[in-house]
Amino acid sequence: MKCRCAHCKQSFDESAMIEAKGGLKFCCVGCKGVYEILNESGLSEFYERLGKNTLNPASSGANVKNLAANFSELVTKEGEFSKISLLIDGITCSACIWLLEKALFSLPGILEVNINSLSQKAVIVYDEQELLVEQIIEKIYAVGYTPKAYAVSQKEDELVKKRQNFYAKALVGVFATMNIMWLAIAQYGGYFSGIRSDVKDLLSFAQFVLATPVLFYTGSEFFKGAKIAIKNASPNMDLLVITGTSITYIYSIFAMLTRSGESYFDSVAMIITFVFIGKFLEILGKKKALETSNFLSDMLLAKVCVLEDGKDILKEPKDVNLGEKIVLRSGERALLDGVVLSGEASVDSSSLTGESLPLLLSSGGEVKSGVVCLNGQIVYEARQIFKNSYLNKLINLLQNAELKKPNIELAVNKIASKFSLSVLTLAFFTFWFWYFKFSFSEAVVTAVSVIVIACPCALALATPVSSVCALGVAFKNKVLFKEAKFFESLAKCDVAVFDKTGTLTKAKFEVSEFFIKEGASIDKIYSLCLISNHQISVAVAEFLKQKGAKKVELENANLSVAKGVSADILDERFVAGSRRFLAENGVKFQESEENVSFFVGKQGELVAKFYLKDSVKPEAKALMDELKSAGMKVCILSGDVQNVVKNVADELGVSEFRAGMLPDEKAKFIADLKQQGKKVLMVGDGINDAAALSLAHVAICMGSGAAVSLEKSDVVLLDDSLQSLAKAVKISKFTYKTIKQNLLFCLLYNALSLPFAVCGYVMPLFAALFMSASSLSVILNSLFIVRKFKDK
Repeated sequence: MKCRCAHCKQSFDESAMIEAKGGLKFCCVGCKGVYEILNESGLSEFYERLGKNTLNPASSGANVKNLAANFSELVTKEGEFSKISLLIDGITCSACIWLLEKALFSLPGILEVNINSLSQKAVIVYDEQELLVEQIIEKIYAVGYTPKAYAVSQKEDELVKKRQNFYAKALVGVFATMNIMWLAIAQYGGYFSGIRSDVKDLLSFAQFVLATPVLFYTGSEFFKGAKIAIKNASPNMDLLVITGTSITYIYSIFAMLTRSGESYFDSVAMIITFVFIGKFLEILGKKKALETSNFLSDMLLAKVCVLEDGKDILKEPKDVNLGEKIVLRSGERALLDGVVLSGEASVDSSSLTGESLPLLLSSGGEVKSGVVCLNGQIVYEARQIFKNSYLNKLINLLQNAELKKPNIELAVNKIASKFSLSVLTLAFFTFWFWYFKFSFSEAVVTAVSVIVIACPCALALATPVSSVCALGVAFKNKVLFKEAKFFESLAKCDVAVFDKTGTLTKAKFEVSEFFIKEGASIDKIYSLCLISNHQISVAVAEFLKQKGAKKVELENANLSVAKGVSADILDERFVAGSRRFLAENGVKFQESEENVSFFVGKQGELVAKFYLKDSVKPEAKALMDELKSAGMKVCILSGDVQNVVKNVADELGVSEFRAGMLPDEKAKFIADLKQQGKKVLMVGDGINDAAALSLAHVAICMGSGAAVSLEKSDVVLLDDSLQSLAKAVKISKFTYKTIKQNLLFCLLYNALSLPFAVCGYVMPLFAALFMSASSLSVILNSLFIVRKFKDK
């Protein structure tokens, strides 16, 4: 004898039954335990929300603690808090999401829970001072679900299955609709030229047979969506479609059986099929837009070759520990960051940074995850575990960019939910008006047309599809947006503030002029320069090396960070660095030096000075012109001296600039602009830019910038090119323009189409065609973003 489980609602054999107080029956210990936990926690409302939906039988929990311990490696830091991304198996409907959110928020320390019903991905932010990741995992198991490590490949499998399922339903709909159209032609022909009643009854019955699987099989997706809408008291497009077609279907059965009036089974089949095809094309459109985000994830399918005791062992990237030796051969991609121990190889980093020329890696060289070995072979030491690798961070940023919605989308979603309720109300009054004015048959047909022609779906798609397309396009152009909302924010910016060194200039100094006192040894100056790896010191050392300088022995060498160096050479005290540093060490100056310079002193006497220049990036001038033509005000902030900053500003045609600014002064400048009501874009790359970046409406950082700047930024230029910044601005403005076009079209469409439907000028069949066309027009307009920037 079969029984139904009180928790999961699955049927099972009575011989395996576990009975509890009150006559409740459970299929397993796990379901019984979860049922008791939910009732004790005051979450029994879940079963009302679940309705007739079924769940997977719950885990017994025997090894939950052991399983929970395996999730600690998935935790990442988000500022002061921790974040974990999971794939939660067993989610079937909105009731599941409600239960999971209630259960998780009951834990102390939970700050944010985002669960995607389609991908089943959950992103949980929590305070590890109050909560352990094991407790989160145990709670998910406790309410009957199974957490797994989130992987894009699993998401792709779900999308493929969904597409196959939709394809089968679309075939049934198209086959039945094509055949029902021939019957409808015969029926309509007889309507005008005369038809026997028995033939009419036969045609109606044949249409009923064909329309039924279309409504209940092809239209099952709409029934699911309508059920969720009713449960959540939030009307949506699915509810409109099912309401309209179901009323038409029931009325047509009544007309067929009583032989009064006309049947509209053809309209039922066509409405469901056309709208479903539109839904199917939406999935294909979204899949097309999401292909780029899977580009990085495909890199992770390979394994890592680890060298142990002279043998090559293949490991998953996440299983490689710090300090392990990795072998990278020709054709392979580096999946972890590290430092080369031995060998030489030419690598291609164009997929990450846009650098077209191959780089040569040898002993001591830095290996960045994501580069491809073109030829040669190296052995390198892992310096970061996989979750902290550059490649994995990029993947996480790109995947999580869709979680937080733009402000315009949040507003549109609210409008869409109210819009559906308004349409149902309008259809209700339309029905009664036509019923009292004309007939029941005409009232039904007109009300159905009103319900079907309205399109909240297109309204809801206007922003997210454009955002997804733009995210992919931006990444292909070497620009990484951390969140989709920054397209809107960047498009609205009216002031662009730039750091100078490393952002507008190459940050690679060259000696333009120099003076070395007669008798001063370039070998000694060269040796002093080698003490520091500061870019100015390195530039002088490179210049002297080209002059034939050789290294000599130093004694009592000392490095003063950001100031200079000092050392004893043959009992003589040498100092080298900034003017202030030399003055502090007793060196006297007779003239003012305002340009970027490097000074050398010996025994209190100035013996050499080097004038250096930092050349402007070739694409900087074009970028400034583009921003100004787009109506943005441009300003340069720099910690450099006045003359140097002025020269760069003049060369770029920028009238407003500030020199000698400290990090807190840059931040204050940004804060002042915001107080004036300006929307500020800040572009920088160094640690000294982090505070200013964090205050700007949109913060853009060069990909090679300091880690803290990357953390504070909203957009990352992966190839360090200002051309990519120009593309980012163009993509943002075009995306925002596309979103506004989509919204304007949706509003105009509904404003024009609904009055025609209310007046009875649109039959249900054409209403379905117009509604599907409106959704598809939004999809196609959004995909134009991909085409516009495809080859740029």
